[in-house]
Amino acid sequence: MESDKETRWLSGEEQRAWRVHLDVNRLLTHQLERDLQPFGLTMNDYEILVNLSESDDHRMRMSDLAAATLQSKSRLSHQITRMEKAGLVRRENCESDRRGLFAVLTEHGWRTMREVAPHHVASVRRHFIDLLPPGALDGLHGSLVPVAEHLRSLRGRG
Repeated sequence: MESDKETRWLSGEEQRAWRVHLDVNRLLTHQLERDLQPFGLTMNDYEILVNLSESDDHRMRMSDLAAATLQSKSRLSHQITRMEKAGLVRRENCESDRRGLFAVLTEHGWRTMREVAPHHVASVRRHFIDLLPPGALDGLHGSLVPVAEHLRSLRGRG
């Protein structure tokens, strides 16, 4: 832990950038969540549906899905139980590893994903992409990639 004398306090510019980042993250997540509510989905539900819909055979090992969605295995298990009750996913045993389980997108889950995705993309455009000035996406992407890579490298460390 740094002492007060060693702390590199944020400059005014850094503080403004950090705080607007926090605001955008919270506000955008809240709005995207609200826009999914009419479909009976949460952002966590949608993220799981996306991961499964983009994976081979629309299935993923539960441990891989937990890592992909940054959820603990127990939290994901509860999430999958709720989604199973809604008919969106099912669990299947892994033939090669008796302890392993797959989360599998059901036909209902696939239809739901296809129905909701255009609305979600429109929401992302309306509340984020279309509000950025021309040319901003490349700069934003380039600025955020090193942060994402750094944070990914920290995952799995105690």
